Amino acid sequence: MAGRRQKNREGSPREGPCFFAVAGPRHIKPLLFYLAKYRRLFYNGIMFQQNKCLAEGCKKISLSVFNYYGELAEGENYCLEHFPDQNKIKQDIYNYINQRQKIVGLNASGITFENIDLTDKRFYGCSFQNCRFVNLNSTKFRSRMSVFDHSVFLDCSMLESNIQFTSFGGCVFSHILFTGSDLIHDNFCGVQAYQSSFDDSDLYNSRFTSAKLVDTSFRNCNIKNTMFSNIEKQNVLFKSSNMREAIFDEQGSDLFLRDSM
Repeated sequence: MAGRRQKNREGSPREGPCFFAVAGPRHIKPLLFYLAKYRRLFYNGIMFQQNKCLAEGCKKISLSVFNYYGELAEGENYCLEHFPDQNKIKQDIYNYINQRQKIVGLNASGITFENIDLTDKRFYGCSFQNCRFVNLNSTKFRSRMSVFDHSVFLDCSMLESNIQFTSFGGCVFSHILFTGSDLIHDNFCGVQAYQSSFDDSDLYNSRFTSAKLVDTSFRNCNIKNTMFSNIEKQNVLFKSSNMREAIFDEQGSDLFLRDSM
């Protein structure tokens, strides 16, 4: 079996801070461990600010605020829909990302990113909810505790990425390559994946609950403690992956295992 299967994760906690909804009593200590490990991210304000949009009646979170020098600043702002000059705020966000290797606490919700290169970029505590990523080249992309919920990824290459404690809830993946990546403690609940590849990846303790997987492969992957519950699948391959160590619901059981080899 290839190296992805042979990684030693015996000492790894079973649950991370992204999964409070599924944590039971036996998971409390691991949760507290991770909270203690990452608490300074919150205390130092690394997570994106969750200020409401200034537009009356709008409940969306506002985009990041930039000062005169193009740096992130504290303050209230509008969401993309209500921003007075959408072209300017988009350009401010593009410039901020392009000029830095490490991006911390950015809120770019609703922005479209097309034909850009995020290779070796590192994102910590950022929000890219409801975004569109088209023809994205992101080899060795890095993310920690960021949120991409309800975003759409089209024709993107994210080879050899390292993405942990990150949420892709409700995302759409079409022709996406995550091949050779570490996707650990991530939330893929409710995703729709079409003709995409997670081959040769470490998906330890991630979640694919209620996902729709079509023509998508998980070959030669570490899927220990990875949850595939209530999923809809068509032509999904798990060849050479440790399926017996993954978590399937009753419907997934033996028939699922046989059909996916």
